[in-house]
Amino acid sequence: MVGFLMENAIAFKSCITQMYFFHGLGCTEGVLLAAMGYDRYVAICHPLRYVSIMRRSTCIILVLTSWFTGCSTALIHAIMASQLPFCNINRIKPFFCDVKPVIKLACKDIHVNEVTLVTVTGFLSTSTFSLTILSYIYIITHILKIKSSKGRSKVFSTCSSHLTIVILFYGTAMCTYLGPASETSLEKDKVAAILFTVITPTLNPIIYTLRNKEVRNSVRKLTHKLNVCRFCLTASYPSEKVHR
Repeated sequence: MVGFLMENAIAFKSCITQMYFFHGLGCTEGVLLAAMGYDRYVAICHPLRYVSIMRRSTCIILVLTSWFTGCSTALIHAIMASQLPFCNINRIKPFFCDVKPVIKLACKDIHVNEVTLVTVTGFLSTSTFSLTILSYIYIITHILKIKSSKGRSKVFSTCSSHLTIVILFYGTAMCTYLGPASETSLEKDKVAAILFTVITPTLNPIIYTLRNKEVRNSVRKLTHKLNVCRFCLTASYPSEKVHR
């Protein structure tokens, strides 16, 4: 963000580093979302066995697997991109160093890089997305068996925040990476990149924290205090004094 706001250029090594961390964290989040989907499946469909299934060791293994998968996937793209010879053209259209626009600057055939990108990233995103959807298929099947509408809404509210993030994350990610690299696709990728890198991460804390009762109560108290302060200011400074 500092380089984007203060400078017009970024060094090649810094660009590769940015690419690595961007893909590493993105892939890690994708695997974590699949793990969270499984966690919700166990909590809803097997509540009595939740403690025995989702043990501390199981959670640690899921987290370590997520980080290992994300870091290793990003390392593949970063190494392959760093081995390419680049021409004098050194300007990319998006506002950050992503794989597709960076490899487009290479002076040699990038077919292998494109196939690797679609294969590795595509396989990872579709597999984690499929596992998440599979978890929700079982959850929805379980919800349909609940007779009371109150029970159904309670179970659905438990998954609403996670489901919203899944739709935002995978929707923008698949639009960005599951297509051929062309001028038209790169233009469309700009919009998806903004959603993927700015909008979705910004909405994450809002969507998750608003499900927390303590956060909602704090927001209500803060809103009430602001309204009280506004009323006090209005009472202290009547309209005729303000106009004068």
